[in-house]
Formats: sequence, C-alpha cells, structure tokens
Amino acid sequence: MLGLVANASCAIASDADSILDYIPSLLASIDTKVTLQSAIPQPNGGFCSIPSGGGEENTSQPDHVIGNGTAASCTSAAVVSAVAKGGVITFNCGARPVEIVMQKTAKVVNNTGPKIVLDGGGKVTLSGGGARRILYMNTCDPDQVWTTSHCQNQDHPQLTVQNLTFKNGNSKSETEYDGGGAIWVRGGRFKIVNSRFENNVCANTGPDVGGAAVRVFSQYQGLPVYVTNSVFGGASDKANVCSNGGGLSSIGVSYTVTNSWFSHNRAIGNGANPSQPGTPGGGSGGAIYNDGNNFDLKICGTTIENNAANEGGGAIFFVSNNRQGTLSITNSTLKRNPSNGFETAGYPGIFFLGKGQPSIANSVIQ
Repeated sequence: MLGLVANASCAIASDADSILDYIPSLLASIDTKVTLQSAIPQPNGGFCSIPSGGGEENTSQPDHVIGNGTAASCTSAAVVSAVAKGGVITFNCGARPVEIVMQKTAKVVNNTGPKIVLDGGGKVTLSGGGARRILYMNTCDPDQVWTTSHCQNQDHPQLTVQNLTFKNGNSKSETEYDGGGAIWVRGGRFKIVNSRFENNVCANTGPDVGGAAVRVFSQYQGLPVYVTNSVFGGASDKANVCSNGGGLSSIGVSYTVTNSWFSHNRAIGNGANPSQPGTPGGGSGGAIYNDGNNFDLKICGTTIENNAANEGGGAIFFVSNNRQGTLSITNSTLKRNPSNGFETAGYPGIFFLGKGQPSIANSVIQ
C-alpha cells in the first residue's frame, strides 16, 4: 500500500513538474502574441472584425514539427525541409524566442498540401541574414512542380504564414523573380496573420519591381490576399525598403488588410512607372503598391503612417489600368506619408487611378 502511495505521489510530482516546465513556454507564446496586438496603434474608429477566411489557421495537429525542444535544433535546413514537405508546420524550439538565419530560401513544392501553414507560435523569427529571400511559392515554376495546365489560376497550394517575424530578407540578387525581399508568391492562395516584417529589402530601382516585405501575383479567381493583425516596419530602424512598395507589392492582386500597421517603409526608386527618360524608374507606394487591371484594396482598422515615396503615393500607390479596380478605407488612420513626386488631390499620401474615387469611411487621411 505504501508503495502504491509512493508511486502515486511520484506520478503527481512528475505531472506537476511537467506542467511547471510547460508554463514558461505557454507564457512566452501568449506574451509575444499580446505584444504584437498591443504594438498596433488603434486607428480612427477602432479595430475591425476579422473577415471570414482572414484569421489564423488551426495548427493543433501539425504534420511536421521543426525542432525537438531546443533552439539549436531549429535550423535553416529543418525549415527548408519542412516547407518542401508541405502541410501544417509548427516549431518546437524551446521556451524562449529564437531567430533562425536561413542559409537557403525555403520553397513550397506545389504538389504538397494543398494547405500549407507555417506557424511560429509567436516566438520564431526567420531571417534572410541580409543575403537572401526567406520564403518562395510559385505555381508556374516548373522546378517546384506544375500541377495544372493553368498555373496562373489554380486553387492550390494555399499558403498561410502566421505568428512569425520575417526580417533581413534580401532579393536584390534575384533577376527572374524579382521583388519580394522576404516572401514572393505566385498562384494558389496566400494569407498573412499575426506576423511582423522588419528590415527586408529588394531592388533599389526599377519601374515595377517591388515588395520589400511581400510580392504577390495570380491569386485564384482573383480572391484576395488576407493581411490580418500584422506589422510592416514599426520603427525607423525596422523599415522595409524597395524601389516600390516597401510593405506590399503586386500586379493584378486584391488585398484585404485588417487591423495592421505600416510605418517607416520606403519606396526609393526614381522616375516612376513608366520610367521617365534618363531614370531607372520606380519610387512609388511607400507602404503599398498595387498595379494591374481588376483588383480591389480593402483597408480596415489599420494605421499607415510615416512611410515615404520618392515619387507617388507615400502610403498607397493604386493604378488600375482599365479603371475597374477599387480602393476602400474604413476605420483607419493614414498620416505623415509624404509623396515627394505626386499624389491625388484631396487624398494625402495616396495616388489613385481606379473606378470612381476611393471610398473613405470613418477614417483620417492627412
């Protein structure tokens, strides 16, 4: 009987120790997520409801786990391998935040998934080390496997990045698939949730190259890229910088941006698009650069401040070539986003050519 009691006591103690061991990890994750939420300034009118499909993906039953509980086990090679396998991917790198410097770009293989989720749990930073792009998906790249005859309009893979920080990505050496200093996506679906982008860069000049943080093309049936509760820049020493679109850049892609913050990002090209004689071109969309024909940009509960463009749209550059694209801004604050070349009268920090005029509701633009 005493033996049974002793064994039971040991089991209880062991369980208690396990719980105590788990608490720091749990608190670290919660603290990091709360910090990100609290870091986003509350805009004019308050935050917005997250649209259906725009929230976090469930990662409670991952297909792959990077790491075995220590920071040292969370390596660039492990990230590259897991992303290539697809599915739901989480990290187990210990209780403390960890930064993984990528030695190689992680690339999605198009016949995996179809759902691919990369979830850092609020504690993982993926760094390009100032030398390379961090993450790449391209349904039209034969090296990553063609899965349909219409690669520019297919419903998979469906890539989500959530609870991660992407920093020091650099795509300046990319020539065929340029732009997208941290992340470059073509095809399928793409979503960003609860993530930060800091100090990412792409080409300094060029009329259309863009997206120091993110560049996206060819989303399935024109459905939007969701950007939810995320931070691009956030301080002068965390700026994302490219020829165009310091934060986001795309051609013919719609975005739904909710409860996010863009600050101190810069578009540093010169000569605009098309480039003026004697210039290399670029310099538009300090925070966001949208170009193409049919697309919509919806911004809700978001602050865009202290971004800058050498040419047009210190905050937003929006050109719908067929004038069918729409821009709506709701419950948001846009301020101190200088356009050093041109902007649309009455809309400080915005250059807009689209359907009618921008729809502005319960927002401050100054």
